[in-house]
Amino acid sequence: MAMSEQACVSIEVRDNGVATIRINRAEAKNALNMATRQQLAAHFHAASADARVHAIVLTGGDACFVAGADIWEFATAGPIEMYLRHTEHLWDAIARCPKPIVAAVNGFALGRGCELAMHCDIIVAGETARFGQPEVKLGLMPGAGGTQRLVRAVGKFQAMRIALTGCMVRAPEALAIGMISEIVSDDRTLTRAHELAAEIAALPALAVAQSRRSCSPVRTCHSTPHWLSNERLSSFCSAPRIKRKEPPRPGKTSSQLHRTVGP
Repeated sequence: MAMSEQACVSIEVRDNGVATIRINRAEAKNALNMATRQQLAAHFHAASADARVHAIVLTGGDACFVAGADIWEFATAGPIEMYLRHTEHLWDAIARCPKPIVAAVNGFALGRGCELAMHCDIIVAGETARFGQPEVKLGLMPGAGGTQRLVRAVGKFQAMRIALTGCMVRAPEALAIGMISEIVSDDRTLTRAHELAAEIAALPALAVAQSRRSCSPVRTCHSTPHWLSNERLSSFCSAPRIKRKEPPRPGKTSSQLHRTVGP
């Protein structure tokens, strides 16, 4: 097997075609700072292009998946700086990865951590794992497409409860509402994720890719900000343009005037 490591994120490619991407910021409960996001994006780009890789396992280790974004970076940056970071491109590397992704979640998956897990195709959670979107308690809203993925996973009313109250969702409840795929004992989370990934990696790659594509929501273009939903983009692009009615002219009655739909 081949192994390469960086300060915040590591990747390991096994002989069975499964790559493990691991976040290594235990001292910060794997909070996502810019360095971690950039390294995650780089590893996902590399795994996407690696012909040896047929499935990916994403983990934060035994204690914590990702406790959220690095709040200190929010506190020290102004809105212009935040915008210029264009973190949507970093998330895009995960959203557009052509290989199936299995998340192995132990401990907290909150805020950006919950959004990161929802970028995956399958979520295996340890029995004590907790999920949530607590951004509202900090005067923020879920980012990285979190609201849209959450609605697709659990439906409008559960998504509203989670996003508007910032409550934590324990693993059994998360399974019951369709937020995750499986629950296992905490000590088997990574093992079970590897079992699923290896099973997928051994199947015909084209069939897996097409099945995955058919089950996934339509993705937007690379330049689309992460906070712009697919549905809203579609409505902007496809909604008919309604021209203002003209006042009646001599020789025409108002009944002869009709709404004109632009191209």
